[in-house]
Amino acid sequence: MKSNKRISLNSLGKRLDGNDAKGTLYIIGTPIGNLEDITLRGMRTLGEVDLIACEDTRTTQKLLNAYKIKTPTTSYHEHNELTKAPELVLQLENGDSIGLVCDAGMPGISDPGFRLIQLSIRHNIRVVPVPGVSAFVAALVASGLPTDSFRFHGFLPAKRSARLAMLGQARLSQRTIVFYEAPHRLMATLRDMLEVLGDRNVAIAREVTKRHEEFLRGTLSSVIEQLQGRTIRGEITIIVDKASLEAAPPAPSGELKLRYEKLLAAGADRREAMKQLAREHGLSKSEVYRRLEAEKSAE
Repeated sequence: MKSNKRISLNSLGKRLDGNDAKGTLYIIGTPIGNLEDITLRGMRTLGEVDLIACEDTRTTQKLLNAYKIKTPTTSYHEHNELTKAPELVLQLENGDSIGLVCDAGMPGISDPGFRLIQLSIRHNIRVVPVPGVSAFVAALVASGLPTDSFRFHGFLPAKRSARLAMLGQARLSQRTIVFYEAPHRLMATLRDMLEVLGDRNVAIAREVTKRHEEFLRGTLSSVIEQLQGRTIRGEITIIVDKASLEAAPPAPSGELKLRYEKLLAAGADRREAMKQLAREHGLSKSEVYRRLEAEKSAE
């Protein structure tokens, strides 16, 4: 029965290296909420592989039970991938086909998967994507913000200083910016965005494709006002409009040093002044330091 599975799957495409003895790793997109969002190809592949590597076997089992798929599962997540990835590659080298899934969406997008995919490629194992839904793509297209050019950052840092630095680096971007965020940090993040990015348009997508799906759209300040006093739950995607062309002209020569001296005079220490300049100008601290030194040398 297992050999029939491999024959069926391997017939989907010929290995470029001519070695059909090895198995294939299938990267399978799964629903992000609504179980009907699984593709026909995804269902068939889940039923034909020898093993399914899951971020959480209990979560994946709900999907498998819904479609009466009996394929065995094994746990593969961020806490065991260092040891588990080599074990799975060994199975692939011995001819097994493995389906890689995460709890929701495409494996490897802010979820475990990259290490196994990279290791499989290094061992000359065929890697086949089986596309499916992705939370940030679904949220982006329904946001009402420009989709012609965008940048996906994944989860923002939990530490505020690191979060402010990332936002500062994105401040001048001429692309729509997409982030994931935990619900308990959402309000703090939105306030940081307002401080660093200005009051630009934003869309908050919550629980996309699930029963309590919700979109909040407007300026950062208006969305913050809408969320005041609410208990926020579920998975959150934040889509932020691109910077306006007039928003941030380059600082004239000498202005960075002048602003730095003003911050010091106001009581900030050197480190805090550098951080503030980095946020204001969308630069890294090392780049702020380099420019300050260049301005000193030019005097």
